[in-house]
Amino acid sequence: MDEFTPEELEQARILFARPATFVMGCAKIEQLPDPDLPEIAFAGRSNVGKSSLINGLVGMHKLARASNEPGRTREVNFFDLDGKMRLVDLPGYGWAKASKSTVRKFQDLGRDYLRGRVTLKRVYLLIDARHGLKKVDDEALDALDLAAVSYQIVLTKADKLKKGEAEKVQAATLKAIAKRPAAYPAVIVTSAEKGHGLPELRAEIMRTTGVVL
Repeated sequence: MDEFTPEELEQARILFARPATFVMGCAKIEQLPDPDLPEIAFAGRSNVGKSSLINGLVGMHKLARASNEPGRTREVNFFDLDGKMRLVDLPGYGWAKASKSTVRKFQDLGRDYLRGRVTLKRVYLLIDARHGLKKVDDEALDALDLAAVSYQIVLTKADKLKKGEAEKVQAATLKAIAKRPAAYPAVIVTSAEKGHGLPELRAEIMRTTGVVL
């Protein structure tokens, strides 16, 4: 994983402690807000902990709404971080309850966003540390490579693993993406519940977007 100085970690902490607000949810590509701020997006399987991670990054419990019903996020949701950048929550994938036509509709919306968003700096693809990369993730990896959007894998729920297991999953994940053209060659291990890895992820986002205080 990338190394950060204490100053970078502190600057990132201050940035993410600033006010964060929900801007809008978009069901159509025409509804997207103007591309006037740097954006980073979060993608991942349903129930991977996207809402919890976003809430953990900004230190708020209810900014992004977590749901007990997987696949609830069916829009592209935008959150503003103090007018400095936007955090974007992309529709989840890999659930069985929605109809195929519905699934295709909001997966296509996600793809359209990835392809055409000039202010998108990076996508953080969330993977449950307990399961690692699965076949269902291949389509998302392929779509990101095809869109030529820089993406980085973030392992979630690492607190659920036994000691030493997270490092093994991290190494295996890094090896699995080694030949993927758009994959950033570092994997961040996190636990939104315990706060593990969040300071480093904040610093990574700050460095990636080029936001300065």
